[in-house]
Amino acid sequence: MKYILWLLKAAIFFTLFAFALNNQQVVSVNFFFGTLWQAPLVLVVLATFTAGVALGVLVMMPRWWKNRRSAAAKTAADNKAVAAPANTSEDAPHGV
Repeated sequence: MKYILWLLKAAIFFTLFAFALNNQQVVSVNFFFGTLWQAPLVLVVLATFTAGVALGVLVMMPRWWKNRRSAAAKTAADNKAVAAPANTSEDAPHGV
């Protein structure tokens, strides 16, 4: 199984490497107010992908923090309930 995973990783690497080699043409990205950025196509694609991942992580951060706080509160409540057991009639001695 380990060798199959290495073969899969190598195939992905060589596919991306071939993509980078085939897309070395310079492209122009036009921004607002006449701003122009010229770079190889593979760098433009990489920058766009990186920006998308960063934006996705930033958008998900509030939800992650909310879930983490609620899980911590639930764990604290569970630990508090386990640490202080209720006094039941089973704990009382029977008979004389």
